[in-house]
Amino acid sequence: MTTDVVQTVDVAVPVSTAYNQWTQFESFPKFMEGIERIEQLTPTRTHWVTKIAGVQREFDAEITEQHPDERVAWRTDRGTHQAGVVTFHRLDDKHTRVTLQMEHDPEGFTEKAGEALGIVQRRVKGDLEHFKEFIESRGREEGGWRGDVGRSPQQPQTPPQTGPSGVPGNLPG
Repeated sequence: MTTDVVQTVDVAVPVSTAYNQWTQFESFPKFMEGIERIEQLTPTRTHWVTKIAGVQREFDAEITEQHPDERVAWRTDRGTHQAGVVTFHRLDDKHTRVTLQMEHDPEGFTEKAGEALGIVQRRVKGDLEHFKEFIESRGREEGGWRGDVGRSPQQPQTPPQTGPSGVPGNLPG
């Protein structure tokens, strides 16, 4: 049975700061409970080691879509089934709304019981709150990867429009 989780947090940093920090997967253990280690294998592949309720799991995840300052989507391809997307919404120059949507398949009695008690929802909410505390206390990101992944042929990249001076921007009119 697949479980869907949706949680949101507003952070007091610009959208690029929140996004850049989120792309630093190896720092997730600093603010995500139960994450022991994440290794960045390639720009789009990560290896996770988790330990939750005494159960250790290892799995690989692939970034399926990533657009700077907008979204990062992933799915596991070995081990536990999980997929999701985190989106970044500019509220103003100094505030960003981060929304995490995730689906996963609880395995075994302990995970299924935890799911029935709402533990996963609370864990994700707590992790987002810890992300908020982490990034706001720093005020800046540890790094960032601005690559673009997963642009579909139905979404061709359009060249920037240029204004009268030849500088990219909105055309008048």
